[in-house]
Amino acid sequence: MAKDLFLEIGCEEIPAGFVPKAMADMEALMKRELETARIEFGEIVTLGTPRRLVLAVKGMAERQPDAELTAMGPAKSAAYDADGNPTKAAQGFARGQGVEVADLKVVMTPKGEYLAAVKSEVGRDTAELLPEMLPRLIGNIPFKKSMRWADFDVRFARPIHWIVALYGGTVVPFSFGNIESGSASRGHRFMANNTFPVRDLAHYLEECERHFVIPDPEKRKAIIRQEIDRVARQAKGNVLPDEALLEQVSFLVEYPSAVHGTFSPDFLVVPREVLITSMREHQRYFSLVDDQGKLLPGFITINNTLTEDPSVVVKGNERVLRARLSDARFFFDEDHKVKLETRVESLKSVVYQAKLGTSYEKMERFRELAKGLASRHNPAVVDKAARAATLCKADLVSGMVGEFPEVQGIMGREYALHDGEDAAVANAIAEHYLPTQAGGELPASDIGAFVSLADKIDTICGCFSVGLIPTGSADPYALRRSALGIINIILDKGYREPVSGLVRASLELLAAKATRPVEDVYKDVIEFFRGRFVNLMADRYPSDVVDAVVSVSFEDLVEAAAKIQALAEFRKREDFAALAGAFKRVGNIVKEGVDTPVAADLFQEPAEGALYEAQQQVKQKVDAALSGADYLAALTEIATLKPAVDLFFDKVMVMAEDEKVRGNRLALLTSIARLFGSLADFARLSA
Repeated sequence: MAKDLFLEIGCEEIPAGFVPKAMADMEALMKRELETARIEFGEIVTLGTPRRLVLAVKGMAERQPDAELTAMGPAKSAAYDADGNPTKAAQGFARGQGVEVADLKVVMTPKGEYLAAVKSEVGRDTAELLPEMLPRLIGNIPFKKSMRWADFDVRFARPIHWIVALYGGTVVPFSFGNIESGSASRGHRFMANNTFPVRDLAHYLEECERHFVIPDPEKRKAIIRQEIDRVARQAKGNVLPDEALLEQVSFLVEYPSAVHGTFSPDFLVVPREVLITSMREHQRYFSLVDDQGKLLPGFITINNTLTEDPSVVVKGNERVLRARLSDARFFFDEDHKVKLETRVESLKSVVYQAKLGTSYEKMERFRELAKGLASRHNPAVVDKAARAATLCKADLVSGMVGEFPEVQGIMGREYALHDGEDAAVANAIAEHYLPTQAGGELPASDIGAFVSLADKIDTICGCFSVGLIPTGSADPYALRRSALGIINIILDKGYREPVSGLVRASLELLAAKATRPVEDVYKDVIEFFRGRFVNLMADRYPSDVVDAVVSVSFEDLVEAAAKIQALAEFRKREDFAALAGAFKRVGNIVKEGVDTPVAADLFQEPAEGALYEAQQQVKQKVDAALSGADYLAALTEIATLKPAVDLFFDKVMVMAEDEKVRGNRLALLTSIARLFGSLADFARLSA
């Protein structure tokens, strides 16, 4: 009979960002444990608050099934000598498996004959396995940072205070550090700081709510959303949508309630982004706007308790916010005393990276790149692109950005407008940081796009030039994000900008700083971009389609993306498998192909002439489709060659004895292969 498992880990407040990942990790770890133990199970549920992580498994089998386990040993040739006596390899393997050499069996594998130890294992009761399994699971939850407490030889995100572990309503006995598992949980730290018994998940959820705890993150989010909407209506405003903040706040509280506070309208002279950032990043407040989207002098904060006198909480929050906004206004007023252009000179004393020089040197490099991009794609804005590049890092040395780093670029735009700079230049200063995250907003203007591309490619090529290359686990300069930003901007804008040319131009400007051979850096950066592009496209299209196109065409990202889209659509044809098979057959025969022209006078079979005539007609249509970037039309035209290709293979012996005839037939097939090979490598496509 199946039973349910319930586990709660109660501890001191876990950082909000740790909880969602810990919930996912608990589910994955539990699933792995149960599968390894051969225990059948049903749904796994995970919940979490700042003070507790919960895992419940429904329908766990009461016992492991019996199993026959096979352990592979050495090859038979190494296990016995010429006289058939067991070698040390065989003896050692048998000893390690706890069996006699005579009990070992010889099994056939794809690599040949090997020794194997086959043992029967009697299944154990789940209740017997859980005391071993659960402490291991708790200790294996991977936190970004974990800690020890007292002198116990265990680690966790924060010190653990209680553990509830029940299987079928019965306590699973084990210890973790100084904590013994039991059946008693605890209520809200401030509103119901007492224990209560737990029978199962349903009972636990009921008792938690009675003790002012909402364990389900989704339910907490729904409550917070209702609360902030209610308070916003009372304040005659609307909540500024912020799903990321809602997610974060939901893991800061166990029992949410909302209150409304205000700040002086005088602070509204400060750019709204600064006010919103100060409220969101530093205080976790939700901002309020009117029906036209204009920022209101108010905020909503989420408490972890129900307060008898909300005015006390409001005054405290208003006092803290007033201090932050006063700082912001002070820096805003002081920064206006110095023109943004004047601050550019100060970048000479700001070290961007020890091996790559100052921020001023970096600006000079990517300014040249931005001018080059503008001259190729929108010559009318070359001067504005250069001006935006010159000014775009100047706000880094302003007081406001020094205090509120999150508003870099935004303040550059505000200060540029205050100084009378062209609005297009000012907007490009803010846009050049975009996108700031995967799937984020992209620069709207060409000027912003040129400066953003230039800045990002300089960062990537600069880091690769001095050996600062991302690893599987570390990317301190966010080079992957920069590469994806470049790719997405190019695709969004439709710039036909060769990746190789952009990289070469950047590496030339970095020559004096490079500590690695330029060709090595070039190859590494190109491969880095290829990997990011493939990953991005593979999120949208089948991976083999992406591979088939990228292996042939990667230089022009816009073209490559369009070919991938066309091939993915073309692949939906019912006859695709047959078409791909025919193209693969052609490619397998010609391999690299031959460069001699096709000679019609060497044809010996009508099928040769028919294929040649079809190829000539199709080539004209394919060339026209390619010139118009209509890659689906090109593929569709190529597909019409299949009957002629099939007839050719039915009637013609490609490898004729006559060398000239054989070479001519290979040349004909080469012309076919190169026709579809300009679009994709069909050999890389799965059927």
